[in-house]
Amino acid sequence: MAVYQTTDLAAASYSVALFGLAATAILLLIGTTWVSRSWRLPVTLCAVAALVGVGAAHEARDAWLAGNGVPVVYHYVGWSVSMPLQVMALYFVAQTAGRLSAGLFWRLVVVSVLMVFVRYLGEAQYMHATLAFLIGLVFWLYILGELYFGRMDEAVRSSTGDYLRRGYFWLRLIVTIGWAIYPLGNFLTAFAGMVDDGSLSVAYNLADILNRMAFGIAVLATGVLVSEETRHA
Repeated sequence: MAVYQTTDLAAASYSVALFGLAATAILLLIGTTWVSRSWRLPVTLCAVAALVGVGAAHEARDAWLAGNGVPVVYHYVGWSVSMPLQVMALYFVAQTAGRLSAGLFWRLVVVSVLMVFVRYLGEAQYMHATLAFLIGLVFWLYILGELYFGRMDEAVRSSTGDYLRRGYFWLRLIVTIGWAIYPLGNFLTAFAGMVDDGSLSVAYNLADILNRMAFGIAVLATGVLVSEETRHA
């Protein structure tokens, strides 16, 4: 059985991410009873994304303790599931304001999966690193374009609810700022020759606090406020 050293911040950060994600998932599942019916699906999707993060953090922590290194595949396995789930949650959040097309839903799902998969191919050297990085960046920018200028943004802006617009603003900001850590890490390892000595793992785990935990809590808080606003309307 591996024992943490007091100075092992990487192992500690994996534990913080693991316990934090588990607590977030439980809170979100309980929170599905606090929101109206239309909000239960996005809240549940965020809970599932957090649960996926729990499994990914546990596996990565074991890998770190076994050899003081985490192969890149451990990160991408979790992202390949949780990031599409969060994009789906955003879609259904926007759909509470107005009906969106099924085509938009499938485009967002496919693009979010390809964004992670192509980036992995580059880091695993199955694909030219520069090409993979640029394609992954284009996919991310496409998602941001839909969030800022597409039908989802139009539906939310046309909504009469202030809580929905504010919640969507913060969720969109998390996808913009929080998700930037992933292509940045990809750039540092693929082009700057950075070797993960623990600092990158700490950064990714801290990013989980924003990208998985805060994202899910923001969806839940928005759903609760909008549901209360609707009940008293």
